[in-house]
Amino acid sequence: MPHTPAGSGRPTRILLADDHALVRRGVRLILDGEPDLQVVAEAGDGAEAIELARAEQPDLAVLDIAMPRLTGLQAARELSRVMPDLRILMLTMYDNEQYFFEALKAGASGFVLKSVADRDLVEACRAAMRDEPFLYPGAVTALIRHYLDRVKEGRDLPARAITEREEEILKLVAEGHSSKEIAGLLVISVKTVERHRANLLQKLGLRDRLELTRYAIRAGLIEP
Repeated sequence: MPHTPAGSGRPTRILLADDHALVRRGVRLILDGEPDLQVVAEAGDGAEAIELARAEQPDLAVLDIAMPRLTGLQAARELSRVMPDLRILMLTMYDNEQYFFEALKAGASGFVLKSVADRDLVEACRAAMRDEPFLYPGAVTALIRHYLDRVKEGRDLPARAITEREEEILKLVAEGHSSKEIAGLLVISVKTVERHRANLLQKLGLRDRLELTRYAIRAGLIEP
């Protein structure tokens, strides 16, 4: 996929995904105010972001982490798979270490806090297009601390507790969808949904939907 060559004069084409229209409007104003950046598509959730990225072939995707249907992290994983040349930045309200490491694993090259987006976002976009990481200062501190802890304890990064499919189902259960609705959204059978749900409860040592929902909030899959 073609990207903006240095000095080509063509602005970086950006897909912006956030489930809050007001946030999208504010972020769009920041980005469209720059001559080298142009928002070409807006999505209200992670699933729509994937569809629009495929249709519009942008250079850069700016994804909110907490969105309905699919989170920004889930969308980033899928986009990294199907569009490996696409640069990805994550937007979040929460200065949360776990989101930060998940974002890096999902293929994002940068992490911007919404509270300082007016200060950091433009530079983060330009850094992403130069193939450079962009991390806010707190994230850099977290990264170094995490690395030092791992070295000290002589251990590798922990494996994911649940599969990506189980994570999708966990998020939809926590959002209040029935097994039938989840089956329809993911194009799988109700029986398969129920099996995944039972596996989730067993793996995570949880009892019911309420405990699954609490876990989903702690894991950053849904907003509290």
